[in-house]
Amino acid sequence: MADKTGISWADGTLNFWVGCTKVSVGEKGACVNCYAETWSKRFPAFRDTWGAGAPRVKTKGALAKARGMERKAREWGRPYFCFSNSLSDIFDNEVPIEWLAEAFDIMRQTPHVIYLLLTKRGNFLKRVQEAGGLPPNAALGMTMVTQDEVDQHAPSLAIAAGALKPAFTFISIEPMMEEIDLTRISTLRFKGAEIYNALTGDLSGLFGEPSGHAPKIDWVIVGFESGPNARVPNPFWARQVRDQCARTSAVFHFKQHGEWAPDDVGEPHAGHRTVVIEDGSPEGQVMFRLGTKNTGRLLDGVVHDARPHVAS
Repeated sequence: MADKTGISWADGTLNFWVGCTKVSVGEKGACVNCYAETWSKRFPAFRDTWGAGAPRVKTKGALAKARGMERKAREWGRPYFCFSNSLSDIFDNEVPIEWLAEAFDIMRQTPHVIYLLLTKRGNFLKRVQEAGGLPPNAALGMTMVTQDEVDQHAPSLAIAAGALKPAFTFISIEPMMEEIDLTRISTLRFKGAEIYNALTGDLSGLFGEPSGHAPKIDWVIVGFESGPNARVPNPFWARQVRDQCARTSAVFHFKQHGEWAPDDVGEPHAGHRTVVIEDGSPEGQVMFRLGTKNTGRLLDGVVHDARPHVAS
């Protein structure tokens, strides 16, 4: 199952299978309003593929579709960025390891396609090794939408990157649920360090004393929530991460405002639902529900469309 996509950070999607179990749940969970689950319920073949113990469904024609992406990349003279799997989690441990090994083999056969392997599961290192190792044209990414998730998963991603040597690493903060600092991550995962700066790889003690270096995160994607149950965000959160990236070599990509946007975006009027959120000012920030198609991708008037550079 391969499709063109409206996802700004990819050229297309390829799903080797469909189905998943939610792992980021609760009030601020990334999986709460899962678009893939909603999509699957529209199709009888995929309707019962969600939740622990539910059978995942393998798709057909993945190799042919991947080869089509390979041809596109050669025509363009640049890599084709493929989000895999957009309707599941590539490192779901309920998927047969043989399926993952087969997916990796297809990736190796299409070297000009960069496969964006985005997961919410931090314990994937052993699974990748059991499947024969990571293809060189695969990029490793993790979804982290709160500071707690960043503190937990960013070190795991760095450790995996050091062992697996991906094309690059990335973090997807979508839907962004709170203020996040990628430059000061509390962790005991690195010997002799308590703080990890994910954007530089610098390790330090609690009081800033240098204590080594770890792999850094190359690309940061930020986006707010879409859909009928979208939670109200704060645009200040995205600005903070943008500015953190600007002070380093990390590439920043702003995907969308989602359902809600501040009053300097779109054309709000009295008929739109409004919410006032705290932003440090006496009057607060007015947020309008305009719909994702109307809120667009401008952050302070700028489209942040960057992707990591990969040699073609």
